[in-house]
Amino acid sequence: MFSPLNPRITRWQGHRVWIVGASSGIGAALARELLARGARVALSARREEPLRELAGAALAEGRALVQPVDVLDAAAVRVAHQAVLEQWQGIDLVVWVAGTYQSMRAFDFDLAAAKRIMQVNVDGLLNGLACVLPMLISQRAGAIGIVSSVAGYGGLPRALVYGPSKAALNNLAQSLYLDLHPLGVGVHLINPGFVETPLTDLNDFEMPALMPVEAAARRMVEGFEQGRFEIHFPRRFTLALKLLSLLPHRLYFALVGRITGARPAASTQTAAP
Repeated sequence: MFSPLNPRITRWQGHRVWIVGASSGIGAALARELLARGARVALSARREEPLRELAGAALAEGRALVQPVDVLDAAAVRVAHQAVLEQWQGIDLVVWVAGTYQSMRAFDFDLAAAKRIMQVNVDGLLNGLACVLPMLISQRAGAIGIVSSVAGYGGLPRALVYGPSKAALNNLAQSLYLDLHPLGVGVHLINPGFVETPLTDLNDFEMPALMPVEAAARRMVEGFEQGRFEIHFPRRFTLALKLLSLLPHRLYFALVGRITGARPAASTQTAAP
């Protein structure tokens, strides 16, 4: 009953990892951490130059691949996935980090921006699943990690569309687990709180338990090694949000409103968890 929900990753040396959304932030930090541990890492994102800089000497050594891709282009995702397979004849871990955020509240709703958030965060992942699910099922081994957010636990100010997009990923990961676990395939759901990235640098409000991006990458690696389904951090913050989500709605709305000081204000380009 208390065994790990996923197969543990006990050795990173030579482990084949594809990170989608690796050009900055958590994805880049995770790539650096895994390359330092001896993994083979394929790096994908829209911008090629940051990926090549990140790969560094590992590119010439054959331990890194660079495959630029726009996750909204399903055909391009298939091409990138196939290129990694041709090089490595399989992938042991796919980590889907690609996503976007725009602060939004009901009184400044932007339909075009809302659709783009959903497309990048949800449709982009679906384009990836169309490629990697047949591979993982055929292998009957390996795992997929999906980076979501604690904003998916419950409604929050400034996350009018971002939060629902992440709630969709949380639900999707649970459904994937029920289907893939019996086949020996792991599913990891990563729910970060506030992490120091270029997006959170723009925030104009206090961010509880703000975590360095390098520490976030180490927490993800620890979660993979321990076979966890949900990897969430920093725990003192994420556990508090989990508890809030269990409260009756009257209490939830009152406490979240009080804690965040939610009230009408102009929207800004800031980052939720």
